[in-house]
Amino acid sequence: MLEYNLPRYLPSAEELPDSDETPVDNELQELIPGLLKAILLILWSERMDWFFGIDMGIYYHPDKPPIVPDGFLSLGVERFYDEELRPSYVLWDENVVPIFVLEVVSQNYRKEYTTKLAEYEALGVLYYVIYSSRRRRKPHLEVHKLVNGKYELQEGNPVWLPEIGLGIGCERGNYCGVTREWMYWYDEQGQRYLTPAEQVKQETQRAQQEAQRAQVAEQRVQQLTEQLRALGIDPDNLD
Repeated sequence: MLEYNLPRYLPSAEELPDSDETPVDNELQELIPGLLKAILLILWSERMDWFFGIDMGIYYHPDKPPIVPDGFLSLGVERFYDEELRPSYVLWDENVVPIFVLEVVSQNYRKEYTTKLAEYEALGVLYYVIYSSRRRRKPHLEVHKLVNGKYELQEGNPVWLPEIGLGIGCERGNYCGVTREWMYWYDEQGQRYLTPAEQVKQETQRAQQEAQRAQVAEQRVQQLTEQLRALGIDPDNLD
């Protein structure tokens, strides 16, 4: 799976640093990938073959620092490593390169469109997604797909990712009480999947509607019972 010339003896994830002690630049770099992961936890609640990391180091060589994207998705791996969870994502342990990597551009530009693009391309990440709400003349969202070893920019919003079975896009919405443009997962028809809060609200509304229908039905039964009694018919003794 890995094309690197790795040393013969390799450290485990527990032996490697799990943080570079560099804080994220802004809150969006946590909230945007956090929302994507929260939606996946609902959509794929029964699946145990995926992992979504947030601000976690991806080790590709024991003697080099890890790459730390804002978010990444791997398929075909254990969802839970063990009860201590993953301290980092080590490619020679996982044997699976992430299929999706997300970078949220902060005010302090971190070479998302140049150096990082080349790094993920060399690593073999199928989809490299860059989001920047500060762009004025270009799309906020860029989805790059690896084709014959080179990234090609994909058109549209959302963009369908057939190898993942989801679309990725952005639109205005509300998350954590903040109304702004957020990133979401979409189905193949371009319909946005609900956030956890939206799903709870939908289920609550559905339960309320069912309760109202049950109440109306009960009232109707009472009305019919009273009408039968008015006609001299005992509804309790009907055969």
